[in-house]
Amino acid sequence: MAVVKEIFKTMFGTLDSPNHSVVSSSADYEERKYEGARWTSTTIPDIEHRTAVSTGFRRLFKYISGHNEKQVRIPMTVPVLTKVEPGDGQTDFMVSFFAPHADQAEGTAQPSDPEVFNNSLPEMTAYVKTFSGYAKDEDWTKQAELLAKSLDNDGKKYHKDFYYTAGYNSPFKPINRHNEVWYIKAE
Repeated sequence: MAVVKEIFKTMFGTLDSPNHSVVSSSADYEERKYEGARWTSTTIPDIEHRTAVSTGFRRLFKYISGHNEKQVRIPMTVPVLTKVEPGDGQTDFMVSFFAPHADQAEGTAQPSDPEVFNNSLPEMTAYVKTFSGYAKDEDWTKQAELLAKSLDNDGKKYHKDFYYTAGYNSPFKPINRHNEVWYIKAE
């Protein structure tokens, strides 16, 4: 795990990110084991990934900027994780910020906005496909489809009713951008 942390530190600076280890790698994806962790989230029903993530990011950024019960600033972390649950005519999105490592044991401040909430994700194994560039809605969808096809071809069992998108960079970073799509292994 120390090697993975050093790689992430090199790529993303000193921003905290969820602890994980790489179980295996292939040309198409990586299998990662993530520790259970605390996150702060908001849900947005919408039809576009870009719009939902933008709305969710603004709500969560306001929370880490001090709009919380303790009125404290909370450090930015990576990734901005979005759970995508496609539905009939509308998709549900849950946009989340990882709680900093210092707040994992005690939990972060309670949000002041009723549309923002603290929650936990359990330990999980994720199949992760990485790609670069400024991702548009169709890029996220295409990468999720490519990952699903690779997992199906490899006979992997995973939750097919949702996936995650993970963005690691500020919108002001023009090059060497890092994006991921995740499917969660069905245990």
